[in-house]
Amino acid sequence: MVNTPDKRNPADPFKKALAEATKTLANDSELGISFSVDPSGMANDQIRLPQVSRKLTRDEVLLARGTADSFALRRRFHNSSMGSRYEPEGTMAKELYESMENARCEAIGVKSMPGTGGNIDVKIENEARSKGYENIKEASQVPLPVAAGYLIRHLATGRKLPEAANNIMTLWKDFIETSAGNTLEDLENVLDDQKKFAKFTRKIIQDLGYGDQLGNDPDDSENREDQSDADTESEQENQDDDNEESQDGSEDSDASSEQLQEEEEDSSQGSASQEDMAESDSDDDTELPEGEAPTEPPVSRPHSAADPNYTVYSTNFDEEIKAEDLADTIELERLRAYLDQQLEPLKGAVSRLANKLQRRLQAQQNRSWEFDLEEGILDAGRLARVVSNPTTPLSFKVEKDTEFKDTCVTLLLDNSGSMRGRPISIAAICADILARTLERCQVKTEILGFTTRAWKGGQSRETWLEHGRSPQPGRLNDLRHIIYKSADAPWRRARPNLGLMMKEGLLKENIDGEALEWAHLRLKNRPEARKILMVISDGAPVDDSTLSVNSSNYLEKHLRDVIEMIEKSRITELIAVGIGHDVTRYYRRAVTITDVEQLAGAMTEQLASLFDKKIKSKR
Repeated sequence: MVNTPDKRNPADPFKKALAEATKTLANDSELGISFSVDPSGMANDQIRLPQVSRKLTRDEVLLARGTADSFALRRRFHNSSMGSRYEPEGTMAKELYESMENARCEAIGVKSMPGTGGNIDVKIENEARSKGYENIKEASQVPLPVAAGYLIRHLATGRKLPEAANNIMTLWKDFIETSAGNTLEDLENVLDDQKKFAKFTRKIIQDLGYGDQLGNDPDDSENREDQSDADTESEQENQDDDNEESQDGSEDSDASSEQLQEEEEDSSQGSASQEDMAESDSDDDTELPEGEAPTEPPVSRPHSAADPNYTVYSTNFDEEIKAEDLADTIELERLRAYLDQQLEPLKGAVSRLANKLQRRLQAQQNRSWEFDLEEGILDAGRLARVVSNPTTPLSFKVEKDTEFKDTCVTLLLDNSGSMRGRPISIAAICADILARTLERCQVKTEILGFTTRAWKGGQSRETWLEHGRSPQPGRLNDLRHIIYKSADAPWRRARPNLGLMMKEGLLKENIDGEALEWAHLRLKNRPEARKILMVISDGAPVDDSTLSVNSSNYLEKHLRDVIEMIEKSRITELIAVGIGHDVTRYYRRAVTITDVEQLAGAMTEQLASLFDKKIKSKR
């Protein structure tokens, strides 16, 4: 009998055991566990752990165990809704809050299950050494949130940190303890209660000088309600002998807010004309209310080249901004890592489609030479003829301008709230990979996004309300147009920017017409001979603020006008991909997909078809 070697991976039993142990520690039997060479991470109910090779080395085992324990404790002791309620608004404050909350979860686990402490120490040491923390000499060279998390864990558990991590904590320790020493004394009392610890963390953030990034106190409304109830009870006790006066006072109290509102409206209406005149002097783009006209017509161009009648109440609060200006480098890297985690299963399929597109383009490139010319580049295939008879003509060649050369492609992504979740994630990764593919083929690519700065109108609506609520004000919200990647920027530098779409609170309303006109104008000013504009959207333009005070089809009509203008100009080739909604009613060349998983294939095929000579010849 011949013994055959066991072809099973020796690491598989360990992986299986670690996965079950992680689920038990997290107290979640439905938790998904995977192992990958990509950065570790946790999203929703999925945990990705470092890969363990067939060699099953000690370092691999310890790192996998430590990472698993850290994520499991976070899963067990952290309530997401509670965390979101107290989470600050500013970037630095948010990172401090998150780092200290993670340290809290680990500390609780270490105190109740000491075995997890050694495992997590390995994880911390690995992370610290990979970032070179052991060689850093100045506190300014390392983020404060990292050090704050280390300090909270050290104080809560009493465990000595690994050398590299301890170096960072030591550099920042004096500053943190000097600024927030009194607050830190209460650590033991709040560690086991997430709500108390969240308040504790916010107080530390304030002590460290980042109180302006905290945002509104989530407990303020509760405190005001409690105080109001207490005042009401006190009044009732003091006025038991005079029920009628008490009732009258109550009625007056109930009516006070309505009376105040009416007075404010009367006041604003009484001063409307004066404020409108002042606004018209300071802002040439703002239209006057109906019934009023300047003595001389203002010299200003219309807000839209597609429709001169399309109006905008105010452009003062509109924003055209680069993605890197909406978040710092650390946050962009974190968001990009999160995006990669979410879309790991999809990247292979998208990459295959992108490679298919690249092969089609390169096939055309290989056939882009014109031979047997009297001048140009000497044709190596004709060398023998040239040597035998140097006077022989038609021995040169010239490279033709292929259909994809000298081309610029703009990808315009809908960043509205309805795209939240998987649609925007897939749109981001598809744009990312297509941009990389087209760059390989020497095709310039620009990635843009559009949304609004606020829900329900923002500052534009507030100004409109203050100035008398003129009828039919036109677009009544603050635009935010985002440049994720400019056409001339290399893909490698713009790659982190696409993670911005994962930022909480970024996606709001969508005013498609103006965004499309903006993207078209940018593309129109490009020097390339051929210009392609691809729009990825999930439906019709929607802005509650604008549609509530204008006709119901106000934004949709403008979108149709812009599309018609672009298609008639023939300067830009316009295509669209609709996600879950039929966009063929707007765009002449469009495709609608019902599942976001189809987006990669739809985008690739649409682009490929534009570069396909056969399709172009049929037009």
